[in-house]
Order: sequence, then structure tokens, then C-alpha cells
Amino acid sequence: MSENDYQRRLGNRLRAIRQQQGLTLQQVEELSEGKWKAVVVGSYERGDRAVSVAKLAELGEFYNVPVSELLPKDDGSAGRGGPAGPPRVMLDLRRLASSELDPELQPVSRFAHTIQLQRGDFNGNVLTIRGEDLRALSVIYGTEPEDLIVRLEDEGVLSTA
Repeated sequence: MSENDYQRRLGNRLRAIRQQQGLTLQQVEELSEGKWKAVVVGSYERGDRAVSVAKLAELGEFYNVPVSELLPKDDGSAGRGGPAGPPRVMLDLRRLASSELDPELQPVSRFAHTIQLQRGDFNGNVLTIRGEDLRALSVIYGTEPEDLIVRLEDEGVLSTA
């Protein structure tokens, strides 16, 4: 991957994080009291301007997101060796909030709410949980992540959106 490709992918990731938080470039500038100029953040997001590691760490702190989450994800795992981790799954938050939810799934509902709080992700419809989140949930249920996915599918808690 070329440096330009990486900067573009990093920029796309930065834009996605900002938009997930419901912020415009102008709001970033206002909330940061001018520390983060809209034009500069925009140029990072377009991949027109390289961002230093120090600036990336500061931006992560501003967004309250770990730097590792700002970095673009590796497209392929070729050459890494080892088995692939559990997949990401999308939870249907409306179904988890339903009064008809099986009481045994309340830990999933609480877990999803905690993740929403940590990420500041309140879109209200779905929540993507990562492989490590799924592994943690499967420990609560004393099962393998793949078996938990089947259970969540059976209960209608996984989103197809």
C-alpha cells in the first residue's frame, strides 16, 4: 500500500469517527476552542496532509477514542498466520430494549449499553460489536463466540441491516 493510499484510508477513518460523534468540521474547531482548525482537520480527512503521531494522539484524545481506533484497519490478514478471530456482529438495539427480550439476554443488553457509553455511539438502531467484545460476552455465557452468535441469531437480536 502506498503512502498516499494509507493517508487516504487514515483520513476516511478520521472522518468516520468525527461523523459518528455527530460533529461537523466547524464544530470540531469550536469545541476545541480553535486548537483543531476545520481546514486542518479537513485536510487530514481528505488525505491531503500527513498527520504526525503526536497530532494523531492529540486528536484521539479530543475525540475520546484510542489512537488504535483512529488507524485504518488492515484490509487483509494474509501472511499473518493463525486463525481468524470471531467476526464483528451487529446487535439490534431496539430488539435488545424490547420488553419481550428473553431475561437470559439481559447481560447482552447491559453489555451493549456499556459499549455505547464507552464509544459515545448512540445512533439508536444497531451497535457493531468487535471480536474482542464478542469473546468477552461469550465468557459471560460460558460458550464459544460462534455458539453465542447462533443463540443471538435464534433470539432475533442480530441485525441484518
